[in-house]
Amino acid sequence: MHSFPPVPHVDDAPDALLESGHLWLLEAVAGGPFRFRLLESGLIEFGDADRVYGSPDELPPAYQHAVRHVQETLDREALRAAVGDVEAITFLGQAMQYRSVDYDWARTPSFLGTEIWSAEAGRFRPPDAVDTIYERLGLEAVNPIEQEVRARDFDPESYRIPDSAWYDGPAAGVVIRDKSGHRARLPNPDVGDSEPAVPTETTVTDLAERYGSRQRLARLSERLREASQPVTVEALLERTLESAFRELDPRVFETGLDRGAFRAELADRIQRFLNEQ
Repeated sequence: MHSFPPVPHVDDAPDALLESGHLWLLEAVAGGPFRFRLLESGLIEFGDADRVYGSPDELPPAYQHAVRHVQETLDREALRAAVGDVEAITFLGQAMQYRSVDYDWARTPSFLGTEIWSAEAGRFRPPDAVDTIYERLGLEAVNPIEQEVRARDFDPESYRIPDSAWYDGPAAGVVIRDKSGHRARLPNPDVGDSEPAVPTETTVTDLAERYGSRQRLARLSERLREASQPVTVEALLERTLESAFRELDPRVFETGLDRGAFRAELADRIQRFLNEQ
């Protein structure tokens, strides 16, 4: 895959970005950097900000929710019909997981697209095309806040960052893009500047009760049925773990809690849940 440098802070943005033309202002979301491309074999190759993984299973647990979402949602045939070389197209975005912002996980997509890179053209697709492309492929792009804003009218110092589309609170910032591929980020200093304390008294049982609640298990069971998949202990355990690791502060397991014990406790709860059905 192509190497993609991080989006620069607006203070370090190319001069051309704010000098002329028109800008797209997109919501900056707090998640894990995530990219993928479809291979000719039909498999999907995944990566994060730093590396490409040989197998989707190699990605950290917090990414597995997004991996499954892309694997099950991406319209491969629509992509093949749209481009000559599918491997030349890389999709970039955020795996929506806990990164200092507690989004409304029930309605926040597992993946939100931000950019699309064409190796053949050697550039990013223009922002007005990105949202349409993701929609045609069955995926969602980040929320556009404003479109076609005159660059000369945009002042980063006085700009007021709006509320997020994905929880009841302010956006983590704004990403500024133009059609020439210039881009910059304007972070919100009031969001994600400090991490909440991790309760040291949290136990495996506490976590299992929260993430293995009857309501959650019933919701995930219904999703399996909608996908025409059997509701087994193993299948429901995978879905439950994916949703838990997506929403959990990863520092929880740095306090001495054991992931294996958490898995075992969830499996017991799921077995009892299915036995009662």
